[in-house]
Amino acid sequence: MRRFLLRYKSTGVKSTLKVKLMKKDAISEQEVGQSGAVTSLPWTRQDTTWMLSLFGTAVGAGILFLPINAGMGGFWPLVLMAAIIGPMTYLAHRGLSRFVCSSSKPGSDITDVVEEHFGVGAGKAITMLYFFAIYPIVLIYGVGITNTVDSFMVNQLAMTPPPRFILSGVLIVAMMSVMVAGEKFMLKVTQLLVYPLVAILAFMSFYLIPDWKMDALDVVPSTGAFLGTVWLTIPVLIFAFNHSPAISQFSVSLKREHGKNASRKADLILRNTTMMLVGFVMLFVFSCVLSLSPAQLAEAKANNLPILSYLANVHDSSFVSYFGPIIAFVAIISSFFGHYMGATEGMKGIITKQLRSSNKTVSDKKLNRFILGFMFITIWATAVINPSILGMIEALGGPVIAAILYLMPMYAIHKVPVLAPYRGRISNVFVVIAGLLSMTAILFGLVA
Repeated sequence: MRRFLLRYKSTGVKSTLKVKLMKKDAISEQEVGQSGAVTSLPWTRQDTTWMLSLFGTAVGAGILFLPINAGMGGFWPLVLMAAIIGPMTYLAHRGLSRFVCSSSKPGSDITDVVEEHFGVGAGKAITMLYFFAIYPIVLIYGVGITNTVDSFMVNQLAMTPPPRFILSGVLIVAMMSVMVAGEKFMLKVTQLLVYPLVAILAFMSFYLIPDWKMDALDVVPSTGAFLGTVWLTIPVLIFAFNHSPAISQFSVSLKREHGKNASRKADLILRNTTMMLVGFVMLFVFSCVLSLSPAQLAEAKANNLPILSYLANVHDSSFVSYFGPIIAFVAIISSFFGHYMGATEGMKGIITKQLRSSNKTVSDKKLNRFILGFMFITIWATAVINPSILGMIEALGGPVIAAILYLMPMYAIHKVPVLAPYRGRISNVFVVIAGLLSMTAILFGLVA
């Protein structure tokens, strides 16, 4: 880039052009060829596949429970949340992707990059944090899918569901089987799921408009209550838009295909993913919140049900009754895939690093079998126990996600030489503040 700017300087190009070119964020959708010319990055079918996969990873239990927590605070705090979640989501995931792409070793996932930049000791610690940021979410999906199907069988199909341990076991085996079949098969299944999910989600949002209760707009909380509601909801907001578990393999794939231009290609895909998420999800959240009263939202939280399952139980429409749980079912499955991929990646990194430090080795086949068995047993046990999903989100997922997704990449930008070009930006400060607000909100909630 420096040689590129000097070449323009020598030919007498206006200084205003140089200033624009020096802003690296402005070239996130471009790539520099060997000749020095700047060309647009073409959008490909594979980019669409990754965008849908990342969207599917985010649209899961967090989205289906977001209207409950966000809506209980009122309409106007939700407006501010809608305004800030787009920049928060894009900038944080962009930072994590740039961190993974910064490795000098081909094929390095996030666990390898952490060790490369921070050393073996710090690598082990952060890899463990990465695992515990994602693993609880996988457990959440085991609970969510079981409750959704159980509620659908009882309330919509008028059937007596099988015992919980059998129902949860069958559902978890079915979801894990797609992952065992391989990454390409998983991406195809996700793509098939996301298209109808987006269509039905959008239709449901518009379908609920006649039920909107506009008196919610007349309730304006005090400044303290307003800001307090937004602050305490940020952890669930972050969780609802989180697709970081898929970012590592997403970045590895782009490095393999685009080399040094992987970060710029990632910026483009992540920007479009964020726009898609904010557009569809916040419309859905607003529609759900305006169609239900605070008391109904509190009842949904107490019943440990996704918002769509609750709508199906209280709504007279046969469309909502049947398609609501189906949306919840598809959303949880599509999101499970991305989070399962990240959790197994983290667990494999932990075990591999520990064996390496002990001068021991184990075959990949045996290791993969152990991880598969461990994941099934723990997800199944959690689904049978049926803990509070929102409680798990707030207590387990939120703080570690904030640390890994929001704080760790910003620390790396400050410390790692190869990431130095990204230093000194206001966006970095914004991401750090968002991460700290999330962690303090969780700690306050636990203490309170």
